[in-house]
Amino acid sequence: MKAWIPLLLRFCLLVLLIAFLTNPLWFEPLLKPLTQNGAPAIYNQGSLLSLALLHLRTVAIATVAAMVVAVALAILVTRPVGAEFLPLSRSLVNIGQTFPPVAVLALAVPAVGFGEKPTLIALFLYGLLPIFENTLTGLTTTPANIVEAARGAGMTGWQRLLKVELPLSVPVILAGIRLSVVISLATATIGSTVAAKTLGEVIIAGLQSNNLAFVLQGGLIVAALAVLIYDALSALERMAARRMGQVAQAA
Repeated sequence: MKAWIPLLLRFCLLVLLIAFLTNPLWFEPLLKPLTQNGAPAIYNQGSLLSLALLHLRTVAIATVAAMVVAVALAILVTRPVGAEFLPLSRSLVNIGQTFPPVAVLALAVPAVGFGEKPTLIALFLYGLLPIFENTLTGLTTTPANIVEAARGAGMTGWQRLLKVELPLSVPVILAGIRLSVVISLATATIGSTVAAKTLGEVIIAGLQSNNLAFVLQGGLIVAALAVLIYDALSALERMAARRMGQVAQAA
């Protein structure tokens, strides 16, 4: 029975999130005490649902781009032809973690203008490191006996990579993607400082008008999205790990 409690809590959180995004006025009595001088309790300068979807779209685009580049770099440096580029690759993927996101936005705006583009650049740079390091770990810790069995079966280097090494590394790669997504969900809120359409608009509007209700609802929506997506990716990771474990035992 206890095993169902976390699942039930996540389901309740999902239902509450959907209800709040689609019918936020239902929750006005709960947020009204946080306002002052008759200020609105529910964000009224745009649709919360639209902002949430745009926020997720921005995170998804940046994560996919980071995943493609990070996985490609990890594959390159784990092949004999690219092993010497490992230090350089590590330096490149660490750039995003070195600069604060606000600094990245400040540097990107003069080059690409205001809006979603500088936010995508910042999220892309921030998402590289966890995906790269996890992919690198997954590829370098593939059981040697399985790789040797694939080589003995006559597989080429690319066939071993695509049919053995990458599939066995999926759980570890998913862990990196999960971390990257959670980082991006939080970081994307600052994109609204450069006119990107994210949930940061709600938080910034609350800070500018001293409206705690706006700040709280913007923060809670981002937090709820982060928890639900984190749990969903964790479930996928566990499923992949079980499947790969069965494959490894069979081999």
